[in-house]
Amino acid sequence: MGDRGKIEEAVDFETAIAECGFGLFNVFILFSAAPCLAAMVFSASALSYVMPSAECDLNLTLVQKGMLNAATYGGMILSAVPWGFMADTFGRRPVLISGGWLDGIFILCAALSQSTLHLMIFKFLDGLIICGPFAVVVSYLAEFHGKKHRPYIMLFVGLAVSMGSMLLPFLAYILMPVSIYFKVGSLEFRTWHVFLAISAVPSLLSGFLHMFLPESPKFLMAQGNYNKALKCLQRIYHINKRKSRDSYPVKHLTDAVPDRSETLEESGRSSSLKERFQKAKEKFLEGARQIKPMFRKPYLSISIQVYCLHFCQITCVNSVRLWLPQIFATMHVMETQGFNDTSMCAVVEHNNLALTRNSAEKKEECDLHHSPDSYLDNITVSAIGLLGFILIFPLLRIRLVANHILKVFLFCSTFLVGGLYFCKDSLVTMLVSAIYLTLMGICATTIISMSVVIFPTLMRTMVLMLIMTFGRFGSVSGNIMLPIFMQMSCLAPFLWLCTLMSVAFFFSVFLKVDDQQALA
Repeated sequence: MGDRGKIEEAVDFETAIAECGFGLFNVFILFSAAPCLAAMVFSASALSYVMPSAECDLNLTLVQKGMLNAATYGGMILSAVPWGFMADTFGRRPVLISGGWLDGIFILCAALSQSTLHLMIFKFLDGLIICGPFAVVVSYLAEFHGKKHRPYIMLFVGLAVSMGSMLLPFLAYILMPVSIYFKVGSLEFRTWHVFLAISAVPSLLSGFLHMFLPESPKFLMAQGNYNKALKCLQRIYHINKRKSRDSYPVKHLTDAVPDRSETLEESGRSSSLKERFQKAKEKFLEGARQIKPMFRKPYLSISIQVYCLHFCQITCVNSVRLWLPQIFATMHVMETQGFNDTSMCAVVEHNNLALTRNSAEKKEECDLHHSPDSYLDNITVSAIGLLGFILIFPLLRIRLVANHILKVFLFCSTFLVGGLYFCKDSLVTMLVSAIYLTLMGICATTIISMSVVIFPTLMRTMVLMLIMTFGRFGSVSGNIMLPIFMQMSCLAPFLWLCTLMSVAFFFSVFLKVDDQQALA
């Protein structure tokens, strides 16, 4: 079986995609996916770097900061199921293209905001849109690669997210200390407005690049459109092998779904408005039938475990990650002003007293927030995270490591997040938080990697959406609850985070999946 002889019998997806090899097409699809993965980081985290500067212009309270951080995730929650339905029913490619362009537009609108309400609304809409492309791109990448390369695809996803996480504070380090102010009519724009506008670039670039890529061949096969899937595979073979499409050895495809190529090609021709409505109705009913197995054995119990685990771990990781820029900025201010105590408890108390300061004190502190030094710790945390992915993810090819890494890392992270309470200066805080976020990032990517292989093609994106939705519920609740706990006492938020991490570890003990099995 190979390039020399043609394969006359019908073959499955894994055999067909293996014949395509790995080459220029795969490089381009990975290159196109990188901006989409980075866009998710930018959408979720950009405001946390803007906050120390924007709080002075918008007079933000501690709770308002938490609500702004949560706004993007609120949008993601509402749109998760509709995006999942569209991706599993109409295809991956339309979601990636339309989602990229729309998200870029809403981020640019957020960059025009002149009030807290307007900023919150457009970041909510940003979350409403970016949720779709991010979850879809994981399925999209997995469905263009065979068993041999699929585990490395999840490594790439982790690396791309880590690169985005490092690029964002680096951009803040370069741009935020620069004093920018100009007016367009009655609208006033400052440095943080420009920073938000630049954060729209990954989304727009993602929408543009995916216009040059085909639909997922695995999705087309699951729809019964074998003719189109075969043409797609021939194109991949042609680009990767530098050979003619006709020389592709696979001539027939097979899957669990009957061949409906002629029916689907017929339906692709022009039709009346009534016919289009009827087809849309059929698509909806078909999509509803596809997700029924999610609520039955064997998928129901494992879904509940994954959802609860992801809720707890993302609540904790985003409660820490999204507040780190504010924490480091406050520590830098306190060190500059000569405070002897820059522990986490001192930082919490300093932020709680922010509203009691007069305008002169507020202006002095806001000017210190613009110092480049306040962003260096964030860059270091992201760099350690990137290094962690590079060192640890190749080890996941070892079955023993893959089977136990989730529970081991969650166990260690429980003590790390509790250890933040005892941090006395910015250096120790930076190191502990960097190790914690690195381990938790690997845990989150491991959960997604497991889910890709557990669930069948026509459920996969919907399940990924629901997993991420539970995580985003955690992000919203975490960013709303954390300021409340911070106002109660210094110890309260850390006890809360440790409890959630313990629950996540408990669920991980009972979760066992082989991530090297064939796609269902």
